[in-house]
Amino acid sequence: MDIADLDWSLMRAFLAVAEEGSLSAAARRLGQSQPTLGRQVKALERALGAELFSRVPKGLEPTSTAAALLPHAQAMRAAMGQVALAAAAGDARPSGTVRLTASDAVCTWRLPPVIAALREAEPGIEIELVPSDSSSNLLYREADIALRMYRPRQMDLIARHIADVPLALFAAQSYVDRKGLPTTLEELRGHDLVGFDRNTALLEGFRALGLPAEEGWFPVRCDDNIVNWALTRAGCGIGVGQRAIGRADPALVEMPLPLDLPPLPVWLTSHEAMRRTPRIARTWDLLVELLRPVFRDG
Repeated sequence: MDIADLDWSLMRAFLAVAEEGSLSAAARRLGQSQPTLGRQVKALERALGAELFSRVPKGLEPTSTAAALLPHAQAMRAAMGQVALAAAAGDARPSGTVRLTASDAVCTWRLPPVIAALREAEPGIEIELVPSDSSSNLLYREADIALRMYRPRQMDLIARHIADVPLALFAAQSYVDRKGLPTTLEELRGHDLVGFDRNTALLEGFRALGLPAEEGWFPVRCDDNIVNWALTRAGCGIGVGQRAIGRADPALVEMPLPLDLPPLPVWLTSHEAMRRTPRIARTWDLLVELLRPVFRDG
């Protein structure tokens, strides 16, 4: 393959792997299969005549060649993103495809009935749903609309606050039967907690509440929110989850602790130029209308 004829999809695959650190995470980000992404990376390596990644215990590490290539690939992505935005902003069709991204947990437990209602209201709008906990970059058209548990700060993005979702601590009834029910923060320190692996959000959150949290508090750890919640339901320990979801699950018991967990803010966000296109504007308005009742009770 002539380097001048490189397919942009190969560079896009390279960027995702370089920034995510593994094929699996990059595949989730791009909504592709892991084997497809692996083949694209190999094709780029053949075209360049250089190895781009080395295997390490926790994934893939860019080689020196990849590190040198990365800023140029990012510049290509920025240029491609501007081309896509300019073209999409001029699309006046009221129908078409809208790419929506949200966390795995929100896609699993919150969005399916919302999307069903949206499709009933606007059958001409097709939804591509991207379950991802990574920050899909709206500037590069990896998504048209994102639902995030934080307010995006990038320029050219607009955001609308939807709700604040209360959190609580839960454990399986089987765990409570075995280990008891903690009623004080001191008692909590003697229990097993289900936590995250590389994600430090729980550690930082507990510390912000004045608790001396450390990795040893979480003898079972997983960064995937769906798996994390399944571990809690299986009795592996006490987990943190959205209060409404936990309370609706008969297998779980809410911990009666004097712990004021900060809520998760829910923000809808899109690129300013995309927000004006008819299908994005209509989807945005419907999401605002449909999501608020879903999150109203936590």
